Amino acid sequence: MRMSPDDPGQPVDPDRVDLWDSRLYSDGHPHAVWRLLRAKAPVHRQELEDGRHFWSVVRYADVCRVLRDHEFFTSERGTLLTALGGGDPAGGKMMAATDPPRHTALRESLNRVLSARAVEARREVLLKPVDRLLDPLLTGESTDLAVAAMDFPMDFIGTFMGLPEEDWPRLAKLTTMAIAPHDPDFQEGSAPLTLLTAHHELFEYFSRQLSARGGNPTDDLIGHLMSMRIDGSPLDHETIVYNCYSLILGANVTTPHTITGLVQALMDHPAAHRKAAADPSLVSGCVEEGLRWSSPASHFMRYSTRDVELGGYTIREGSALVAWLGSANRDEDVFADPYVFDIERRPNRHVAFGFGPHYCVGGALARISLRMLFERIFACIERFEPAGEVRHLASTFVAGVKSMPVRAVPHIGS
Repeated sequence: MRMSPDDPGQPVDPDRVDLWDSRLYSDGHPHAVWRLLRAKAPVHRQELEDGRHFWSVVRYADVCRVLRDHEFFTSERGTLLTALGGGDPAGGKMMAATDPPRHTALRESLNRVLSARAVEARREVLLKPVDRLLDPLLTGESTDLAVAAMDFPMDFIGTFMGLPEEDWPRLAKLTTMAIAPHDPDFQEGSAPLTLLTAHHELFEYFSRQLSARGGNPTDDLIGHLMSMRIDGSPLDHETIVYNCYSLILGANVTTPHTITGLVQALMDHPAAHRKAAADPSLVSGCVEEGLRWSSPASHFMRYSTRDVELGGYTIREGSALVAWLGSANRDEDVFADPYVFDIERRPNRHVAFGFGPHYCVGGALARISLRMLFERIFACIERFEPAGEVRHLASTFVAGVKSMPVRAVPHIGS
């Protein structure tokens, strides 16, 4: 996905916008489309050939309203465009597909083990994946950063969940299949079959992991789910499996694509790299701007629970609404010079981790791991240089890169 609204080669017609087509995000100019919609059609209806339709909201305020207000916009009927019109069997069970108050109870328990304080206490666990990603870069040889970055979150979420290391590569691929079933490099059969395969394998995998524990909670995230009580009752087998799936998917969505997006931005803006390397206090702001800039989770979907007015339109009960985070993070009414990469941006109220009750429960883990990685990068690497073609992921959900050969030039003495 191109991060700025480059000239798409021809005028964009709001009536011909196709936000459903995954090729827009791999080969097109979504930021040009979103910028046009923010100006001319901030609440936009698209109907598919099969009769399904969805409303898109692209302005920051509307995105926040849809994600915040669970009474008008429910998560329990499907949260991604790939589930449009099909319902969600995980509704009311998986935290991401559950509305308060049950969602609140699930989240509060997981927050205790994924809070910034809890993650900082296990900081040593994060050093291993940082070193694994960084060490090949320090050789000065060409490295496909996108491939390496896809393994990075699997390294720590696999450890946190107590999953066997030999399973991590397949789990990483399955999560990418789940969020990019139309991408030919990750397809196993047709797009619907790819999505079905990914879901089936992941659910079966976590079901086996749970059964192998024999009802004895372990000292990891799966064990925590096994020990969890909601209104005095334990979570059932299916609910635990769904939430294992949600945790691993969440980890593998944001972090790797922030890494590639931020490194690409640093190559495009070498002065920013030099500034952060000279002043470690800027690393945190650099990561936050990298999250806003890359906006790896492009959207979340909700369904209206009743007729509601939004942007001058009446959204009928039962309608699907897609809140485009990538557009909200370039909203000119919220971010000064939104197409300028600025590591000292203040304030930076991006919604890369979502907004409202469903704000990413793993946000602290992602932030801390990214800061650790880029602290090491700025300490050891003078600059990155492109070493091949950048290829983008075909996905409506993730603004990602699937191939990005780079060469790191280490600081003298590193």
